[in-house]
Amino acid sequence: MRSADWYGGNSKDSYIHRAWMRRGNPDDSLTGTRPQIAIINTASDLAPCNMHLDEVAQSVKNGIWEAGGVPYNLPMVSLGESNVRPTAMLWRNMVAMSTEEMIRANPVDGVVLLGGCDKTIPALLMGAASVDLPAIVISGGPMLNGTFKGQLLGCGTGVWKFSNDVRAGKMSQEDFYNSEKSMIRSKGHCNTMGTASTMASMAEALGMSLPGLAGTPAPDSRLLQGAHASGVRIVEMVAENLKPSDIMTKSSFANAIVALGAIGGSTNAVVHLLAIAGRLGVQLTLDDFDRIGSRIPLLVNLQPAGEFLMEDLFRAGGLGAVMKEVQQHLDPGAITVTGKPYIESLKNAEIYDEKVIAKYSAPLQPEAGIAVLKGNIAPDGAVIKPAAASKNLLVHTGKAVIFESIEDFHARIDDPNLDVDENSVLVLRGCGPKGYPGMPEVSNMAIPKKLLEKGITDLVRICDGRMSGTAFGTVVLHVSPEGAIGGPLSKLQNGDLIELNVPERSLNVKISDQELAARPASAAMVQALAQPHRGWEKLYIEHVEQSHLGADLDFLRGASGSKTPRESH
Repeated sequence: MRSADWYGGNSKDSYIHRAWMRRGNPDDSLTGTRPQIAIINTASDLAPCNMHLDEVAQSVKNGIWEAGGVPYNLPMVSLGESNVRPTAMLWRNMVAMSTEEMIRANPVDGVVLLGGCDKTIPALLMGAASVDLPAIVISGGPMLNGTFKGQLLGCGTGVWKFSNDVRAGKMSQEDFYNSEKSMIRSKGHCNTMGTASTMASMAEALGMSLPGLAGTPAPDSRLLQGAHASGVRIVEMVAENLKPSDIMTKSSFANAIVALGAIGGSTNAVVHLLAIAGRLGVQLTLDDFDRIGSRIPLLVNLQPAGEFLMEDLFRAGGLGAVMKEVQQHLDPGAITVTGKPYIESLKNAEIYDEKVIAKYSAPLQPEAGIAVLKGNIAPDGAVIKPAAASKNLLVHTGKAVIFESIEDFHARIDDPNLDVDENSVLVLRGCGPKGYPGMPEVSNMAIPKKLLEKGITDLVRICDGRMSGTAFGTVVLHVSPEGAIGGPLSKLQNGDLIELNVPERSLNVKISDQELAARPASAAMVQALAQPHRGWEKLYIEHVEQSHLGADLDFLRGASGSKTPRESH
């Protein structure tokens, strides 16, 4: 085993490694016969969705010991979506790089990836894929359903709705405050089909979690049971030398894209899956999401695209029941961490509540996967989530109202003199990977107060940033290339006619190519990258790729391998 490079033999160096690591463990724990397993643990009190992961890690440890391995807790940088500023996405690649480096630097033979909040699961998968030692994912699970005044209250989704209601005068500040106390009922990540729930589902659909584990509520004892079983399984995977590159093939990514459409998952999954694929050398492109997934029917009736929450999905049959319904679209060659084909895990799956999980023959929406748009505004692509959009706006032409930054937006959006009406198209730029930096979740811009007061609840919105998976509306996001590097978005002007046509997959400004090319970028976009930066932020800006490539760092594409580094003593 790889760990024998540290602990094997009778040299001074092996003596040092063994002596410092004994710590009361059995004599045979460092003889080279027992796999050394790192539990990459993103538990943190400042990442509230991951607070409980130490408890989950203990169950993993128990399983590893039972199977003959030796477990080690390896804390990893944790990104809490609700707290970290300016955006957790700024550090996804740093966590991925740290995960990669710490796995390679330490005497481990396999890893358990323990995450929950949005960026933690993709970051851990990116890092583990780069080293390519046996790995298995455990998601910390969603929180229990929230309720307020007898109605389901989904975290994130309820925030967007209630904040608009307060601004429109439909909800009192007192009720707004009281709903805040009702939203988070338990440990766990968001209970809507936001990014955390989506990425847990993506990990399972990719084959990197034990089938049936994704979506198990955080307080449910079956999560600990699954964590224990995962601990047992990673030891077996080391013996089998079953690696991420064996599991996450092009077929697996195709299955994940099918799952993304069927569950009405977050648009954030697009940049995360592209980045993970890039670490493995899998040729996945933005166009694959439209080709494979855009016409998959929506089967899961969860907020923000529907009405229920993750606890309901779990009791209704879970991801397995959903995937069995779309099995005709799955690649049968894809395997899971069990070493068996993914489709085998679906044999006994069953829908227990058709209000939550619809049949393939009677879907909630016939075509609801992520749609990829291209045109003179987004020559490298942009995405939209039709399942969460207003159907009457999927084909729309309107005049642009431009905002140069999120601060500019907040300063002017409720100005009664703002030249905006129900046909306008809100355009926010300067929010891409380099320009912000970090590509924040600001694309689902609030509707102007004066329109909310008239009963207008949605507008077409366009941005080079991202939006929360818990959000909804007719929002075009991930516009590439971004405004700050001189993309066409930087050349749009107030009053330009913007034409969105989702059925035709197009997004254009109604001017000639010659006029668009001749226009200078806005002064604000030119200045965006001229600001001084240091540390990680400087490295990030210099090397981050555009969103249509996954927004990873250019020098981290491809795998690095698990070769043991040179001796330190």
